[in-house]
Amino acid sequence: MRSEVVNGFRDGIPIAMGYFAVAFSLGIIAKKAGLTAILGFVSSFFTRASAGEYGVYTLVALNTAYVEIVAISLVANLRYMLMSAALSQKIAPHTPWYHRILMACCITDEVFGISVNHKGYTPPAYTYSAALISTLCWASGCAAGIIAGGLLPSPIVSALSVALYGMFIAIIMPPSRTDRNVLYAVVASFILSGLCAIAPLVKEWSPGTRTIVLTVGISFLAAWLKPIKETDHGEA
Repeated sequence: MRSEVVNGFRDGIPIAMGYFAVAFSLGIIAKKAGLTAILGFVSSFFTRASAGEYGVYTLVALNTAYVEIVAISLVANLRYMLMSAALSQKIAPHTPWYHRILMACCITDEVFGISVNHKGYTPPAYTYSAALISTLCWASGCAAGIIAGGLLPSPIVSALSVALYGMFIAIIMPPSRTDRNVLYAVVASFILSGLCAIAPLVKEWSPGTRTIVLTVGISFLAAWLKPIKETDHGEA
C-alpha cells in the first residue's frame, strides 16, 4: 500500500503543477464573481472541474438562481459519470463499496487517465494520493488567483482572465481539426449562442438558461445525426 501511495504522489505531481497554473486563471474569474480566497479554495477543492467552475463563477457573478447553477454544473460534468463507469472495471472485485464511491469522487480528466492506465487493478490508495496532491494545487491555485486579482492592477487582471479562454480554445481546437463533426458542433455553438443573445423571447432568458439549453440541444443533435460508430470508437 505504501508503494501505491508513493506512486500516486509521483504521478500526481505533474498534474498538480498544470492544475495550479490553470486554476490561477480561474481564480481571477472567481474574484470578479466576489468570492474570497477561502471560498475559492473550498469550492475548487470539492469541484476540481475547470469548465464546471467557470460556469458556476460566471453565473454567480450574474446573481443567477441556484437551480440554474446546479443545472450547468451537472451538464458540464456529466462526463465524469462515464469515467466512473469505466474506472469501475479497473477496481478489484473485493474492493468495498465505500472505496468505489470515494474513488469516483476523486476523478478528474487527468486522474482518471493515470488510474485507468495503472497496471492491473487500480488500488484506491493510488487514486487517493494522486487526487490529493493535484486537488491541493488546484484549490491553492484558485485561491492564489483570487488574492492576485485583488492586488494586481486592473489591466493585468483582465489580461490574466483571458488565459482561461485560451485554455478552452486549446481544448476544442485539436478535436475540431481531426473530426469534422466536432468542428460543425463548435461552429454551431458559436453561431446559435450569438443568435440567442439577440433573438426575441430567447434573449430574455438568463445567460445560464441559454447555455444549458444550447449545450443539451447541440449535444443531442450531434449524437443523433452523427453517432460514433463502434468500430470508430474502438480504433480511437
